[in-house]
Amino acid sequence: MTTFKEIRGTAIQSVSTDPTNPEIGQIWYNNTIGVLKGYQNIGGAWASGASMGTGRYSLASAGTQTAALGSGGYSSILGDETTATEEYDGSTWTAGGNLGTAKYGAFGAGTQTAAFSAAGNDGTGAQVNTTENYNGTSWSPSGNVNTTRTLGAAAGTQTAGLAFGGTNPVGTDQTVTESYSGSTWTNVNSMNTARRFLAGAGIQTAALAFGGNPSTATESWNGTSWTTVNSMNTSRQGGGGAGIQTAAIAFAGLTTATEYYNGTTWTTQPGTMSRSTRQLGSAGTQTTALGFGGRPTSALTEEWTDPSFGTKTITTS
Repeated sequence: MTTFKEIRGTAIQSVSTDPTNPEIGQIWYNNTIGVLKGYQNIGGAWASGASMGTGRYSLASAGTQTAALGSGGYSSILGDETTATEEYDGSTWTAGGNLGTAKYGAFGAGTQTAAFSAAGNDGTGAQVNTTENYNGTSWSPSGNVNTTRTLGAAAGTQTAGLAFGGTNPVGTDQTVTESYSGSTWTNVNSMNTARRFLAGAGIQTAALAFGGNPSTATESWNGTSWTTVNSMNTSRQGGGGAGIQTAAIAFAGLTTATEYYNGTTWTTQPGTMSRSTRQLGSAGTQTTALGFGGRPTSALTEEWTDPSFGTKTITTS
């Protein structure tokens, strides 16, 4: 029979306290409490990041965990919509160039240095159809969306974007989908299920829409049409999403639960957020995601990392 020492090259140590800096795969016996322990992959986990300068919800978002962008949104602290833009470098939020129009509920996607913010509600509370592009320093006006709406989802990049769902000025939920070239919006085939407060992931030709209203419904976009696919395990309203069509993550939305999508099925993950917020900003990938802001008005940031390592008690079960 092969021993642990033959596999790892070290024996299992008997110690009175757990090691402070264990190696991945290390096993030891804690003789103070009489249990066998190991340092291993414990799955993904959420950890606190730096807070935003301006707490808000229903903000447009873009980027990655270490290069994220949040713009606009509504702040009950300020008592209004905001033009404020902030950039996150993985450790600190700093002010970026302000939007030309204060708004919340806008469609946002792209990168920290090449993003778009489209439609939404302006500073008077009225819905608008305008779009602005961000170049890493300032926002500039671009083409108008064809259908005025708010509280939908987006995917893709500044020059190849997709906006879908939302609700119109009279409160009717939408199935409308539009593609974006960086300057012009074009109507394409509609979603199967009308909804607001949904999340999105992916690119212009391979996107994913999930949750909303609240809902567990998920649809997959192939560049031409939407197909209803397997639902999430947890219903979400105003949840966050990140990743690609075959490796997406869903989080928040009036729940702390986190789920992965592999292109076919959603699987609940062991790691949960610290709060069941909604209408937050989101960015990143399935294994390195970011959630920031949220309702009630919040400036909190949480970072998702998978794999995450920790000490586990070893049992026979």
